[in-house]
Amino acid sequence: MENRIYNEQNGLWYEKQGDYYIPCLTLPEKENQSIGVWGQRHLRYLKQHRKVLYVNLLTSGKLNSHLAEIDKQAEDMFFQLVKQMAEREGVTEQLKVDNQMEWVGRMNNIRNRAKEIVNTELIFA
Repeated sequence: MENRIYNEQNGLWYEKQGDYYIPCLTLPEKENQSIGVWGQRHLRYLKQHRKVLYVNLLTSGKLNSHLAEIDKQAEDMFFQLVKQMAEREGVTEQLKVDNQMEWVGRMNNIRNRAKEIVNTELIFA
């Protein structure tokens, strides 16, 4: 008896493992796009809280591109928010020259608020 058989009804190859025939399945080729911090956070969120969506993206081969897109959107949103908040609150290069500690404190505050907004609207949504 053969170790591999072809089923014409569903178009799959089966391989004999012990007493059973198991379908020979492979995942589509992965796209190699770099995933940054935001994409890694979103991946962790999907694995823990949106398991069905994670498995669907993984098996369709779209997980990497999805994470890369989320990472890019989050990065752009973060830098835009930081810039807008700094302008609105008067955190300028002149403040940085005059009082470095105040500038650092205010910029850290702005960055933390921007990070929370990005997490809420993109990463954990």
